[in-house]
Amino acid sequence: MPNTVLIHSGGLDSTVLLYHLLDAGHTVAALTVDYGQRHRCEIESARSLVLELGLEHQIADLRSIQGLLAGSSLTSPDIPVPDGHYAEETMKATVVPNRNMLLLSLAAAWAISRKADHIAYAAHSGDHAIYPDCRSEFADAMRGAIMLADWHKVELLRPFVHFSKADIVTRGAELRFLLSARGLVTRVVTCIVGVAVPALNAAKLFIWQAYRIPLAMPRMHLRLTN
Repeated sequence: MPNTVLIHSGGLDSTVLLYHLLDAGHTVAALTVDYGQRHRCEIESARSLVLELGLEHQIADLRSIQGLLAGSSLTSPDIPVPDGHYAEETMKATVVPNRNMLLLSLAAAWAISRKADHIAYAAHSGDHAIYPDCRSEFADAMRGAIMLADWHKVELLRPFVHFSKADIVTRGAELRFLLSARGLVTRVVTCIVGVAVPALNAAKLFIWQAYRIPLAMPRMHLRLTN
């Protein structure tokens, strides 16, 4: 049975990946990194979900480095969260400098220490145009570095690399894990007021894919909580 460390933010993509890995027979340990992000509800969502599943979970407290990650609307309170479509140029304001290198490095350290087989993260094709550290070239370079980091070899998994956001939502609906009051739809919708506009789009799409019920919400400018 593959032993895998999952980078789990508590958001939609990494939560679908969590269930995807479990469905494929992986033993999963979840890593959530608190780097001072303003969308705090995702961390709590990760904590409660992993607790419900009875999985091993570590929350790495890196809040002291928040000032080193300035320049993003997700870490700097003085930068407004852009209001627009997920793919628009304005959404680049949500890029956190070098975030995935930090997350993957921490996941690699934990995976090596616990002799895990894999690290998994939920980069997908919709991220590539916005987040440079979600590109295949970046992931390929990190995969090579991780393989060289220790005598114990750990493989980097990115099963959603060719998925669109809609594909991830469809996969989540296929897994059927959200069909309860405690499912991901509830988590995402209750978290909407604390995250950026893409989460609203994702929640609406998730509900449509799972239930074929459109989520009617007025256009609004969402604020992040500190």
